[in-house]
Amino acid sequence: MTILIVVAFIIGYLMIALEHPLHIDKAASAILTGVVCWVALVIGLDAMPLTATAEGAEAIRDAHFLDHHLLEHLGEIGSILFFLLGAMTIVELVDAHDGFRIITDRITTENRVRLLWILSLVSFFMSAALDNLTTAIVMSALIRKLVTKKEDVWLLAGFVIIAANAGGAWSPIGDITTIMLWIGGQVTAGNIVMKVFLPSLASILIPLIVASFFLKGNVFKPDEAEEEKESLTTLGQRNLIFGLGVGALLFVPIFKNLTHLPPFMGILLGLGTLWLVTEILHKGKDWEIRKELSVTAVLQRIDTPSILFFLGILLAVASLQTSGHLALLARTLDNTFGNIYVINILIGLLSSIVDNVPLVAAAMGMYPMSQFPVDHTFWELLAYCAGTGGSVLIIGSAAGVAAMGVLKIDFIWYLKRISLYALVGYFAGVGVYFLLNGAG
Repeated sequence: MTILIVVAFIIGYLMIALEHPLHIDKAASAILTGVVCWVALVIGLDAMPLTATAEGAEAIRDAHFLDHHLLEHLGEIGSILFFLLGAMTIVELVDAHDGFRIITDRITTENRVRLLWILSLVSFFMSAALDNLTTAIVMSALIRKLVTKKEDVWLLAGFVIIAANAGGAWSPIGDITTIMLWIGGQVTAGNIVMKVFLPSLASILIPLIVASFFLKGNVFKPDEAEEEKESLTTLGQRNLIFGLGVGALLFVPIFKNLTHLPPFMGILLGLGTLWLVTEILHKGKDWEIRKELSVTAVLQRIDTPSILFFLGILLAVASLQTSGHLALLARTLDNTFGNIYVINILIGLLSSIVDNVPLVAAAMGMYPMSQFPVDHTFWELLAYCAGTGGSVLIIGSAAGVAAMGVLKIDFIWYLKRISLYALVGYFAGVGVYFLLNGAG
């Protein structure tokens, strides 16, 4: 019975959601879930739903059909994974050259409200150019240098999470879910920026305005600045690598429009260029220094488990799509709610509890392009809701989990002090989108 796929998926999903209590890395659970779902699909061939494919039930009972569709899904998944791998390597290379000091060294204010606005807006735009995970890590490191009181550290980090997720939602390269929609062809780069920018901006501005009425005074900076290790790069080298790195990321949408090649080709072009430049730049230095600044060393710092997590969960969702369960879920949602705003709002709120990657992957599988064509209101709103809804709980986004790990933020504290701000901002953005675009 193909119900085995659903059972396997739910069990795997629960293991992913309960990663910390179970002390089992979510990547391990995702990989197992992906494989087990496809095994369950093979076992349940004879009970396959008639809606699984346009070719009908007879075609899907053929093992060659499964091979074909597995490889087809793997091609789509691979393009996302290679893009992420290239982008993460570029960001790590810039960080290895201390390139982000261009931003961090310029923030000196001690006023609590002013600092909150500065860090939030920097995070908003940095996330659009890089990604929300990297932004959260960089800004968390910065916050620790700027303030000492734990309450201030966590407060600033909470708004950084909201801002990073909001900034990633409107950029085709800022959030994994928006990347998925862009690479999948559901949205185009220019349109997603134009249509989702203002709702995303509202989702951080409204919480900032509200918080400004309640926050007063100055933050406490460290009594003695921590002694910084001697930089391995010069100011000119830092600026060069920062400019090339950010430029490579920003060039990807342009590359796609010019060549019509997949985005991962553009990111690999940028990575190859940076790799060549850094090799030439440091060829005269001692081997120990060259090794620290090389792409080879940077690749060892890449978060490989995250890549494997995406592989596993996307394979699992692909099995649900192939079996026809996602089409059935789509009809159920349409019959129950029948409104794309309600559906997307629910998806966004659900993404604060579980990871937004499989939710968006499921939506992409549930709703064909024939129903919602490129740049339809549904896809634009999905990009916004899935990107920003995860801010409501600290475990609901990669940015939140990263900041939680770096700064040891308490889940309950975030729920009491930040979640309401995030929720108000979330619905404010939906309201702005509705005012600008109507029912769609």
